[in-house]
This record gives sequence, C-alpha cells and structure tokens, in this order.
Amino acid sequence: MASIIESGWQYLITHFSDFQLACLGSFFLHESIFFLSGLPFIYLERAGWLSKYKIQTKNNSPAAQEKCITRLILYHFGVNLPVMIFSYPVFTYMGMRSSLPLPSWRVILTQIIFYFILEDFVFYWGHRVLHTKWLYKHVHSVHHEYATPFGLTSEYAHPAEILFLGFATIVGPAITGPHLITLWLWMVLRVLETVEAHCGYHFPWSLSNFLPLYGGADFHDYHHRLLYTKSGNYSSTFTYMDWIFGTDKGYRKLKELKKSGVDEESKEK
Repeated sequence: MASIIESGWQYLITHFSDFQLACLGSFFLHESIFFLSGLPFIYLERAGWLSKYKIQTKNNSPAAQEKCITRLILYHFGVNLPVMIFSYPVFTYMGMRSSLPLPSWRVILTQIIFYFILEDFVFYWGHRVLHTKWLYKHVHSVHHEYATPFGLTSEYAHPAEILFLGFATIVGPAITGPHLITLWLWMVLRVLETVEAHCGYHFPWSLSNFLPLYGGADFHDYHHRLLYTKSGNYSSTFTYMDWIFGTDKGYRKLKELKKSGVDEESKEK
C-alpha cells in the first residue's frame, strides 16, 4: 500500500510543480471532496429518502439550494483560491514540502491531531465573537440564512467570515509546515467533518454515536435553528470547548428532556 502511494506521489511531483500542487491541486481536491460529499444531501432532501433520519422536518426550496451552490462557486473562486495562492509563500517559508520521502504515519497522525485540537480552540472563540450583535448582523447572519442546513451550507458564508474562520483551519499547518500529503489529508478530513455537521441528518452510523465528544449534525443543527443570542454549540469538531465554558447547556437540557420522554414512553409500554 505504501509503495502504491509513493508511486502515485512520484508521478505528481514529476509532472507538476510545487506551486501547482499546493495551490491548484489543493483547490481541485477541496472542490471535489466538498461537492461530492455535499451534493447527495440535496438529492436526499428533494427525494424524501431517509427522511426518518432528518433532524428537522422543514425542507429547503430548490431555489434556496441553487442560490447556495451559485454563491459557493463564486466564493470559492473569488476567495478560497486567491487565499491558497497568496498563502503559498508562508507555507513554504515554514517548511512545507512535497518531495519524497513521504512522512511516516506517526508524524502525519500526530500533526492531524494537533490541527484538530488547535482548530477547535481557535474556531470556538472566533465563532463566539461572530455571534456578538454587530458581527452577527453584518457578517455571520449570511451563514445563518439557512436555519435548516444541508451539507453544502457548511461553507456558505460572508467573504469576511471565510477569511476569519478559515484562519482556524490553516493556522496549524502554517505553524508546522507539514508535508503536502499531510495538508491534503487534513483538508479532506476537515471538509468531510463540516459537511457532515451541516448535513441535516442524524444516522445510526453517524460518528457522534460512536466517538465521545464528537459534535456531528445533531449538535450543530441545534445551533442553526435557534436565535443567535441563545444558540450556543459554537464548537467546530469536538464539543469539549462548549462543555468547559457552559455554552451547550441548552442543548444538553433538550437532550435530557428527549431522553426522559423516551424513557417514559417505554415504561408505559
């Protein structure tokens, strides 16, 4: 397996420059993973499939979904791609490389774990700041136009927010200067996580059912359907920051009420 990956990587670095791989390659990978993982949830919602797992009964109109896609394409080419291009010198200065040999899985895993921890911390505080009155009204309210989120709404936001919260995602790699393959893996995991958190469905196989402290769709959907002053649940991937600072109390109370209701029903039966 390792030899196959190395052979494929050798092909990439032979036929493309570091700049092409780090900027255009990263952009192509992001767009592919984002839309391939996010688009199916639009079709699930329109077709009404697996509706028993849908968190909210309300559906988005086709026009609202199409508006989201159109804006995303504009923002991705107008904001994301330029950021990737202009941040390239910073990453290379900090030591990012694409050459062989590839880093060991131990190094990759250690860096990815560090990125998740740092991203959670930075994102939590940035997200809380965006829920202050002025910033919510003028910036973050764009993201909350969709009170019933679906996968692609994860990156639907004001350009200023894309830059502001995007910093949480890139600060870890910018500090450590990882191998490009580590950066790509981090990007793939982060995209899949945020799409899942906004997908609007809680399945029996959802990761939050098996991984402690993982937020997932149910946790973040609560954040979207409440008023900005009462929502809480500001965390990105894991929920410990909300638990530490008590910003998930409303969500935990709701879960307890639902659980007690289920328990009462089972007793009656």
